[in-house]
Amino acid sequence: MNSIVLVIIAALVLTLGYRIYGAFIAAKVLALDESKEVPSKVHEDGRDYVPTNKWVLLGHHFAAIAGAGPLIGPVLAAQFGYLPGTLWILIGGVVAGAVHDMILLFASVRHDGQSIAEIAKANLGGRMGLVTSIAVIFILIITMAGLGIPVVNSLYNSPWGTFTVGFTIPVAMLIGLYLKFIRPGKIGEATIIGMSLILVGVIAGPYIQHTALAPYLTFSAKQMSLILAIYGFCAAALPVWLLLLPRDYLSTYMKLGVIGGLAVGIIIVRPVVQMPAITQFVHGGGPIIPGKVFPFLFITIACGALSGFHALISSGTTPKLIANEKDILPIGYGSMVLESFIALMALIAATCLPTADYFAINSAPAVFAKLHMIPKELPMLSQMVGEELAGRPGGSVSLAVGMSYVFYKIPGFKGLMAYWYHFCIMFEALFILTTIDAGTRIGRYLLQDLFGQAYKPFAKKDSWFNIIFFSALMSCTWGYLLYTGNISTIWPLFGTANQTLATIAFAIGTTVIIRMGKQKYALITIIPMIFVAITTLTAILINIFSNYLPHHQILLAALSSLLIIMLVVIVFESVKVWKKYWNDSSNKDYATKKAI
Repeated sequence: MNSIVLVIIAALVLTLGYRIYGAFIAAKVLALDESKEVPSKVHEDGRDYVPTNKWVLLGHHFAAIAGAGPLIGPVLAAQFGYLPGTLWILIGGVVAGAVHDMILLFASVRHDGQSIAEIAKANLGGRMGLVTSIAVIFILIITMAGLGIPVVNSLYNSPWGTFTVGFTIPVAMLIGLYLKFIRPGKIGEATIIGMSLILVGVIAGPYIQHTALAPYLTFSAKQMSLILAIYGFCAAALPVWLLLLPRDYLSTYMKLGVIGGLAVGIIIVRPVVQMPAITQFVHGGGPIIPGKVFPFLFITIACGALSGFHALISSGTTPKLIANEKDILPIGYGSMVLESFIALMALIAATCLPTADYFAINSAPAVFAKLHMIPKELPMLSQMVGEELAGRPGGSVSLAVGMSYVFYKIPGFKGLMAYWYHFCIMFEALFILTTIDAGTRIGRYLLQDLFGQAYKPFAKKDSWFNIIFFSALMSCTWGYLLYTGNISTIWPLFGTANQTLATIAFAIGTTVIIRMGKQKYALITIIPMIFVAITTLTAILINIFSNYLPHHQILLAALSSLLIIMLVVIVFESVKVWKKYWNDSSNKDYATKKAI
């Protein structure tokens, strides 16, 4: 398969999906109205509620949702061949992931910018709002720890990566101050200045590691875990315009620039996809993902096609910043199809490697030996990047090698293989880190909502004590898991917890559609909800009885069982509400009553 064909197909499918299906949902199902007042203007406080330029907010939203999933998931799922992952990314992104994100964003905007738990409370009742709140916080903590692992693994003992990624923080704060006080509204100027400074950090990175500063920028995995938690606290506690917004939107330009460069590189180099369309591992027994293509493909590829974590962003920071209801389509639906394109680029980069090389990187040496494959170009690639690449599972290394493999074949770029490899490793860490800051801030909102039900002063959004206390509480919980755990104890729960949240979000989104009197359109959320519920429950049960219990991992089995209970209870209660309101004539007034 020629990689250019996949790029063209992806661009066409995702563009048509946005222009036809996304526009249909925006106009007919949600009836977006630019005349309605939005939470950012009603509650403008200069900290959490800030009317924001559409393109800046799209940058923030995209950066926040585009974490490990579109990069790591497709690379790992390439074990099954390039075709299953390609189909799920394109179909899932258009009819599931983008719909999920846009409808939750709409629901939160119409519910005063409230969290998914508060939306559940308003539509399913106070008891289910409490259950949803606990479920979402539980899942978010697991998710944040899971997302932190690739960042720690990419940056520890790497002064180059630590400097370049860390350099984006003061740059973002400078741009935040620039737009707030020096040149308000001058987005173009600020973007040019910010991107120029970030490029300085990228260029300076390889030189920093050879200076006297390198030892001070070299941290162990444990130290990097603490630093990550401290950064999460700062991003959650500081005003949104000072760090979170400028850093995320500047990072987005870098992300899209690199992925755009990769797409151009693929067009120039025209690499052949060397991975078979379907491998023998679709039936199980693979060296990377132990299960069969169903259900584990749909758990492994999350953010690139459908991710529950996106519901937290769509009902977290973004609805408090959106300046016009019409912006929900490009920000909610558009960001997701962009992420699907990135996911497919990552899949192509990985599958362009010789098949034996791909498995050699992503398998433990003892496991790879049983495959009876002989690496083709891996020894040469290892020598060129200056690191041993075999036996580096987890997806991040093979993605960096795959991207470098494309870049170095561009005429004149061959001598830069080591630079491209380290740059791609740093790029992945920067890509994933933007979900850490937004996720921690959203966790602060959720904890305040939950604790505020028991003690009213905790619900005060403008209290600095509450802001600092709940930011620290959220950072400490996921930071503790990250500090004490590892990929074998945290990652197995990540995929199933993430898709459990997607199922819950679809259930709540369906309830909102029905209560708006749009029952005839409810299938747009019910069908993907049923599909992801079946795949997730199947994966959890397989994990419990085939992986956790046989290896005496009782805690993981217990936490997985808790996910099942929460999922079943919330979906069951949602169906009861659907029956109640399906033929209720008062539904037609719901949208007006709930709109601010």
